[in-house]
Amino acid sequence: MHYKITNIVTKMKQSYGNTPIEWLDEIDSTNSELRRRIGALDNLSVIAARYQTAGRGQGTHTWLSPEDENLTFSVLLRFGKGGLSPLPATEAVRITQMATLSIRSFLLSEGVESRIKWPNDIWVGDKKICGMLIENILDGKYVASSIVGIGVNLNQKAFDPALPNPVSLTQLTGNHYPLKETLHRIYEMICRRAAQLDTSDGRYELEREFEEHLFHLERHKQDALSDAIAGFEEGLRPAQDPLP
Repeated sequence: MHYKITNIVTKMKQSYGNTPIEWLDEIDSTNSELRRRIGALDNLSVIAARYQTAGRGQGTHTWLSPEDENLTFSVLLRFGKGGLSPLPATEAVRITQMATLSIRSFLLSEGVESRIKWPNDIWVGDKKICGMLIENILDGKYVASSIVGIGVNLNQKAFDPALPNPVSLTQLTGNHYPLKETLHRIYEMICRRAAQLDTSDGRYELEREFEEHLFHLERHKQDALSDAIAGFEEGLRPAQDPLP
Protein backbone atom coordinates (compact mmCIF):
# COMPACT_ATOMS: atom_id res chain seq x y z
CA MET A 1 0.00 0.00 0.00
CA HIS A 2 1.25 3.46 -0.86
CA TYR A 3 -0.37 5.37 1.96
CA LYS A 4 0.73 5.57 5.60
CA ILE A 5 -2.02 3.42 7.07
CA THR A 6 -0.28 3.11 10.44
CA ASN A 7 -0.12 6.87 10.87
CA ILE A 8 -3.76 7.25 9.86
CA VAL A 9 -4.92 4.62 12.34
CA THR A 10 -2.82 6.13 15.12
CA LYS A 11 -4.35 9.52 14.46
CA MET A 12 -7.83 8.02 14.39
CA LYS A 13 -7.25 6.26 17.70
CA GLN A 14 -6.11 9.52 19.25
CA SER A 15 -9.33 11.14 18.04
CA TYR A 16 -11.80 8.30 18.46
CA GLY A 17 -10.05 5.39 20.16
CA ASN A 18 -11.46 6.24 23.60
CA THR A 19 -15.01 6.31 22.27
CA PRO A 20 -16.79 3.81 24.52
CA ILE A 21 -18.44 0.71 23.19
CA GLU A 22 -21.69 0.81 25.08
CA TRP A 23 -23.15 -2.56 26.01
CA LEU A 24 -26.88 -2.96 26.70
CA ASP A 25 -28.43 -6.01 28.30
CA GLU A 26 -31.48 -5.85 26.07
CA ILE A 27 -32.80 -3.55 23.34
CA ASP A 28 -35.23 -3.78 20.47
CA SER A 29 -32.53 -3.15 17.85
CA THR A 30 -29.08 -1.62 18.13
CA ASN A 31 -29.66 0.23 14.85
CA SER A 32 -32.89 1.69 16.19
CA GLU A 33 -31.28 2.69 19.49
CA LEU A 34 -28.35 4.32 17.75
CA ARG A 35 -30.71 6.26 15.49
CA ARG A 36 -32.70 7.47 18.52
CA ARG A 37 -29.51 8.82 20.10
CA ILE A 38 -27.61 9.84 16.99
CA GLY A 39 -27.46 13.53 17.90
CA ALA A 40 -25.49 12.80 21.08
CA LEU A 41 -23.01 10.26 19.70
CA ASP A 42 -19.56 10.78 18.20
CA ASN A 43 -18.08 9.34 15.05
CA LEU A 44 -17.29 5.62 15.43
CA SER A 45 -19.49 5.22 18.50
CA VAL A 46 -20.74 1.67 19.04
CA ILE A 47 -23.87 0.31 20.69
CA ALA A 48 -23.90 -3.44 21.35
CA ALA A 49 -26.54 -5.65 22.92
CA ARG A 50 -26.49 -8.98 24.68
CA TYR A 51 -29.99 -9.55 23.33
CA GLN A 52 -32.19 -7.89 20.72
CA THR A 53 -35.95 -8.28 20.89
CA ALA A 54 -36.55 -6.98 17.37
CA GLY A 55 -33.29 -7.30 15.47
CA ARG A 56 -33.54 -6.22 11.85
CA GLY A 57 -31.94 -7.45 8.66
CA GLN A 58 -32.14 -6.38 5.04
CA GLY A 59 -35.58 -5.31 3.83
CA THR A 60 -38.29 -6.81 6.00
CA HIS A 61 -36.10 -9.62 7.34
CA THR A 62 -35.46 -10.13 11.04
CA TRP A 63 -32.19 -11.03 12.76
CA LEU A 64 -32.50 -13.55 15.57
CA SER A 65 -29.77 -14.33 18.08
CA PRO A 66 -29.86 -16.08 21.46
CA GLU A 67 -28.80 -14.02 24.45
CA ASP A 68 -25.05 -13.81 25.09
CA GLU A 69 -24.05 -16.11 22.22
CA ASN A 70 -23.39 -13.84 19.24
CA LEU A 71 -22.36 -10.28 18.45
CA THR A 72 -25.08 -7.78 17.61
CA PHE A 73 -23.90 -4.18 17.40
CA SER A 74 -24.15 -0.94 15.44
CA VAL A 75 -21.44 1.55 14.51
CA LEU A 76 -22.00 5.22 13.75
CA LEU A 77 -19.98 6.77 10.96
CA ARG A 78 -20.02 10.54 10.54
CA PHE A 79 -18.77 12.26 7.41
CA GLY A 80 -17.65 15.84 6.99
CA LYS A 81 -16.83 18.18 9.86
CA GLY A 82 -15.77 16.25 12.94
CA GLY A 83 -15.81 12.93 11.15
CA LEU A 84 -14.43 11.13 8.12
CA SER A 85 -13.82 12.84 4.79
CA PRO A 86 -16.99 13.95 2.96
CA LEU A 87 -18.58 11.07 1.06
CA PRO A 88 -20.78 11.69 -1.99
CA ALA A 89 -24.02 9.70 -1.91
CA THR A 90 -23.01 8.17 -5.24
CA GLU A 91 -20.08 6.51 -3.45
CA ALA A 92 -22.06 5.12 -0.50
CA VAL A 93 -21.04 1.59 -1.50
CA ARG A 94 -17.67 2.39 0.10
CA ILE A 95 -19.36 2.01 3.49
CA THR A 96 -20.37 -1.51 2.50
CA GLN A 97 -16.83 -2.21 1.35
CA MET A 98 -15.36 -0.94 4.62
CA ALA A 99 -17.77 -2.88 6.82
CA THR A 100 -17.65 -6.21 5.02
CA LEU A 101 -13.87 -6.18 4.72
CA SER A 102 -13.58 -5.41 8.45
CA ILE A 103 -15.44 -8.62 9.29
CA ARG A 104 -13.55 -10.56 6.66
CA SER A 105 -10.26 -9.38 8.19
CA PHE A 106 -11.40 -10.52 11.62
CA LEU A 107 -12.38 -13.96 10.34
CA LEU A 108 -9.07 -14.27 8.52
CA SER A 109 -7.26 -13.51 11.81
CA GLU A 110 -9.01 -16.63 13.14
CA GLY A 111 -7.87 -18.70 10.17
CA VAL A 112 -11.27 -18.60 8.45
CA GLU A 113 -11.45 -17.67 4.76
CA SER A 114 -14.70 -15.97 3.78
CA ARG A 115 -16.36 -14.23 0.87
CA ILE A 116 -18.87 -11.43 0.47
CA LYS A 117 -22.32 -12.17 -0.92
CA TRP A 118 -23.76 -9.06 -2.49
CA PRO A 119 -24.53 -6.69 -1.00
CA ASN A 120 -23.18 -7.26 2.52
CA ASP A 121 -23.50 -10.80 3.83
CA ILE A 122 -20.40 -12.74 4.83
CA TRP A 123 -20.36 -16.40 3.86
CA VAL A 124 -17.93 -19.18 4.71
CA GLY A 125 -18.28 -21.71 1.93
CA ASP A 126 -22.02 -21.88 1.32
CA LYS A 127 -23.01 -20.85 4.85
CA LYS A 128 -23.78 -17.39 6.26
CA ILE A 129 -21.82 -16.23 9.30
CA CYS A 130 -22.57 -12.50 9.27
CA GLY A 131 -25.29 -10.14 8.10
CA MET A 132 -25.49 -6.36 8.01
CA LEU A 133 -28.06 -3.60 7.85
CA ILE A 134 -26.55 -0.32 6.67
CA GLU A 135 -28.74 2.77 6.92
CA ASN A 136 -27.40 5.98 5.40
CA ILE A 137 -28.59 9.47 6.28
CA LEU A 138 -28.14 11.96 3.46
CA ASP A 139 -27.55 15.69 3.43
CA GLY A 140 -28.17 16.78 -0.13
CA LYS A 141 -25.74 14.94 -2.39
CA TYR A 142 -23.59 13.66 0.48
CA VAL A 143 -23.79 11.00 3.15
CA ALA A 144 -24.00 12.85 6.47
CA SER A 145 -23.84 9.73 8.61
CA SER A 146 -24.28 5.99 8.40
CA ILE A 147 -25.57 3.45 10.90
CA VAL A 148 -23.82 0.14 10.26
CA GLY A 149 -25.60 -2.72 12.00
CA ILE A 150 -23.64 -5.97 12.18
CA GLY A 151 -24.60 -9.41 13.42
CA VAL A 152 -21.89 -12.06 13.69
CA ASN A 153 -22.69 -15.68 14.55
CA LEU A 154 -19.98 -16.17 17.14
CA ASN A 155 -20.62 -18.87 19.75
CA GLN A 156 -23.96 -20.38 18.76
CA LYS A 157 -23.75 -24.15 18.45
CA ALA A 158 -27.31 -25.00 17.42
CA PHE A 159 -29.55 -23.19 14.95
CA ASP A 160 -33.20 -23.61 14.11
CA PRO A 161 -33.25 -26.30 11.40
CA ALA A 162 -35.68 -24.14 9.43
CA LEU A 163 -32.91 -21.58 8.85
CA PRO A 164 -31.39 -22.27 5.42
CA ASN A 165 -27.62 -21.88 5.88
CA PRO A 166 -26.27 -20.47 9.16
CA VAL A 167 -22.88 -21.17 10.69
CA SER A 168 -20.98 -19.75 13.67
CA LEU A 169 -17.31 -19.12 14.23
CA THR A 170 -17.19 -21.58 17.11
CA GLN A 171 -18.60 -24.29 14.84
CA LEU A 172 -15.78 -23.61 12.41
CA THR A 173 -12.88 -23.36 14.86
CA GLY A 174 -14.04 -25.15 18.01
CA ASN A 175 -13.07 -22.10 20.08
CA HIS A 176 -15.17 -19.94 22.39
CA TYR A 177 -15.06 -16.17 21.89
CA PRO A 178 -15.67 -13.67 24.74
CA LEU A 179 -18.15 -11.13 23.39
CA LYS A 180 -16.61 -7.91 24.70
CA GLU A 181 -13.03 -8.83 23.90
CA THR A 182 -13.98 -9.98 20.42
CA LEU A 183 -15.94 -6.81 19.70
CA HIS A 184 -12.93 -4.72 20.70
CA ARG A 185 -10.84 -6.66 18.19
CA ILE A 186 -13.40 -6.09 15.46
CA TYR A 187 -13.63 -2.41 16.42
CA GLU A 188 -9.89 -2.05 15.83
CA MET A 189 -10.35 -3.48 12.36
CA ILE A 190 -13.29 -1.19 11.67
CA CYS A 191 -11.14 1.82 12.67
CA ARG A 192 -8.40 0.63 10.34
CA ARG A 193 -10.78 0.13 7.43
CA ALA A 194 -12.57 3.43 8.12
CA ALA A 195 -9.20 5.18 7.89
CA GLN A 196 -8.92 3.89 4.33
CA LEU A 197 -11.97 5.98 3.42
CA ASP A 198 -9.88 9.11 4.04
CA THR A 199 -7.32 8.57 1.27
CA SER A 200 -7.53 7.89 -2.46
CA ASP A 201 -5.14 4.95 -2.14
CA GLY A 202 -7.21 3.59 0.72
CA ARG A 203 -10.44 3.83 -1.25
CA TYR A 204 -8.80 2.12 -4.21
CA GLU A 205 -7.63 -0.72 -1.97
CA LEU A 206 -11.09 -1.13 -0.44
CA GLU A 207 -12.66 -1.39 -3.88
CA ARG A 208 -10.02 -3.83 -5.11
CA GLU A 209 -10.36 -6.16 -2.12
CA PHE A 210 -14.14 -5.97 -2.13
CA GLU A 211 -14.35 -6.94 -5.81
CA GLU A 212 -11.83 -9.73 -5.27
CA HIS A 213 -13.94 -11.43 -2.61
CA LEU A 214 -17.44 -10.52 -3.84
CA PHE A 215 -19.88 -12.98 -5.37
CA HIS A 216 -23.47 -12.81 -6.57
CA LEU A 217 -25.74 -15.74 -5.87
CA GLU A 218 -27.36 -17.13 -9.00
CA ARG A 219 -30.92 -15.87 -9.40
CA HIS A 220 -32.65 -19.22 -8.83
CA LYS A 221 -30.50 -19.90 -5.75
CA GLN A 222 -31.19 -16.42 -4.37
CA ASP A 223 -34.92 -16.91 -4.93
CA ALA A 224 -34.82 -20.27 -3.14
CA LEU A 225 -32.86 -18.76 -0.25
CA SER A 226 -35.27 -15.83 0.04
CA ASP A 227 -38.25 -18.21 0.02
CA ALA A 228 -36.67 -20.32 2.77
CA ILE A 229 -36.01 -17.26 4.94
CA ALA A 230 -39.54 -15.93 4.33
CA GLY A 231 -40.97 -19.31 5.31
CA PHE A 232 -38.92 -19.36 8.50
CA GLU A 233 -40.00 -15.83 9.45
CA GLU A 234 -43.64 -16.64 8.69
CA GLY A 235 -43.37 -19.51 11.17
CA LEU A 236 -42.27 -17.03 13.86
CA ARG A 237 -45.40 -14.91 13.55
CA PRO A 238 -48.21 -15.66 15.99
CA ALA A 239 -51.29 -17.21 14.46
CA GLN A 240 -54.09 -14.77 13.79
CA ASP A 241 -57.30 -15.23 15.76
CA PRO A 242 -60.16 -16.27 13.47
CA LEU A 243 -62.67 -13.58 12.72
CA PRO A 244 -65.91 -13.90 14.68
